[in-house]
Amino acid sequence: MAERDGSGGGAAPPGGRGERHAPPDDWTAPERRMWWLFRAGRTCDLRVGADYDGGSTGVRGGRSRRSGPPAAADDALEGPAWPAERTVRAQAVAELLLNPPPPQPGRVAALKLAGVRISGRLMLSGGIITPYLQLDDCRFDEQLMMQECRAGSMRLVRCLIPRLEAARLTVTGDLHLPQCLIPGGIRLTDAQIGTDLLLNQLTVRRDRAGRAVAADGLQVGQDLDAELIDVTGEFSLRSARIGGRLSLRGSALHNPHGRYALNAARVQVEHTLYLTAGWNAMEGGAGDTRPPPGSATRDFVCEGGLRLDDGRFGNAVIVTRSDFRLTGDQQLSLRRIQTPELRFVPGTPPDGTVSLAGARVGKLVDAPDSWPESGRLSLRGFVYEGLTPLEEFPLRARIAWLHAATPEFRPEPYERLAAALRAGGEDAEAREVQLARQRRRRETLPPAGRIWGWLQDVTVGYGYRPGRAAVWMAVLWAIGATYFAVHPVPHPSDSGYVPHWNPALYALDLLLPVIDLGQDNAWREAGAGQWVASGLILLGWVLATTAAAGASRLLRRGS
Repeated sequence: MAERDGSGGGAAPPGGRGERHAPPDDWTAPERRMWWLFRAGRTCDLRVGADYDGGSTGVRGGRSRRSGPPAAADDALEGPAWPAERTVRAQAVAELLLNPPPPQPGRVAALKLAGVRISGRLMLSGGIITPYLQLDDCRFDEQLMMQECRAGSMRLVRCLIPRLEAARLTVTGDLHLPQCLIPGGIRLTDAQIGTDLLLNQLTVRRDRAGRAVAADGLQVGQDLDAELIDVTGEFSLRSARIGGRLSLRGSALHNPHGRYALNAARVQVEHTLYLTAGWNAMEGGAGDTRPPPGSATRDFVCEGGLRLDDGRFGNAVIVTRSDFRLTGDQQLSLRRIQTPELRFVPGTPPDGTVSLAGARVGKLVDAPDSWPESGRLSLRGFVYEGLTPLEEFPLRARIAWLHAATPEFRPEPYERLAAALRAGGEDAEAREVQLARQRRRRETLPPAGRIWGWLQDVTVGYGYRPGRAAVWMAVLWAIGATYFAVHPVPHPSDSGYVPHWNPALYALDLLLPVIDLGQDNAWREAGAGQWVASGLILLGWVLATTAAAGASRLLRRGS
């Protein structure tokens, strides 16, 4: 059967659907044009002033040469209404995608539309789409239905889609939705994307259930880029699995009246989560590169709670130049996350509660002004192996950070900080943290315990300042030796052994509780001398006991 040359319409030849080489007679002129260009793998461009070369079809729109933002008349998001000459029925689009005609010889069929209005509801649910799909500056009158659909790569750019229903969608290649406006929300629950999911500069609003993006159980083979997006409603990524990075650079998530603006509990990201400032990637490099000089950047904004509980991140969680606006019981919840690095430098402290309870981090990168005020930080069970502050973080401020995170005293945060400082070779600072822990613990003890703790602190710094014991011993020895040197020699005891009188050696023998230098038992004090001798014996025992307690504490905790 001879193939039609595409110069006009024509009825379908007899035979099965797969034998058709011409569009149905009842199709409109834009739909027939779409048909022929589909078979040629070329773009059906219905935008004002679109360039074309005619090709073998002899119809307008053979090849689009337009680039950059659309003209006002072609703006699919905010432009004026489009005439019937730019309209195709959703049913015609579905027929091309689900039951496509054969391509022209030497061509690969593909549906490429630009500046086209699609009327009616596009029903692709449960279907298998084999042609490549690319829509630029297109408008959908009704929601796009793609539940349990299977397709290769799909690219929709600057399109107006009332709602996208794509639960359990399977895409073997990329799914791109950059710069689209979706006022009724997106549903990608349990969808599977083979390579990249690109949502950059997407604008999406919540549905009737309050969710803007429902993507629980989503699986992405490589990267999920959602940079500079504007979301009103909950962005839900619970139990999602991302094979590369999850980037929310420069995005604005708004859900002030709901519990979460971003709900990504149990998310697994093989590389890095970015909650940082972003810039237009078309103006420079993307990925981990810095913005080009002079390019406009936008901070990450989260107006509402953010939840990453039980998340797993293979490389890092980066939080820089981020604005968290929390109200009521909304939280920035990082409970039980696991990541080799947590970089938490939002720029301004969150105005709500931040919880790192149970989190396990290899390296913590922060700054003194990273954290919220006292009583709004939870570090219970927070484990980190090292500290790398981006700017000077004095030890006193770090201890105050722990104090703010533990309204009720708990020893674990102090021990963890001391261990991290020791791992970094800062042994002296680690001992200061342990000393702060003992002083904080003393506040919880009964009066007798507080007195004994105070004595240990003053004398030997709970064992973390052992040099104090030697200083006190030297001071007491000097006082005792001076006193006995200026007073008369005491009477010998009844032991019969009378050594040569030596005031310095006698005072030292009184202070040392175990060692016998043969002086204290050879003399018998009376009056004031007896009180001085008894005081030296008592203070010597106190010094020895506190020094022994501190030494055992050092050995037990490995300080």
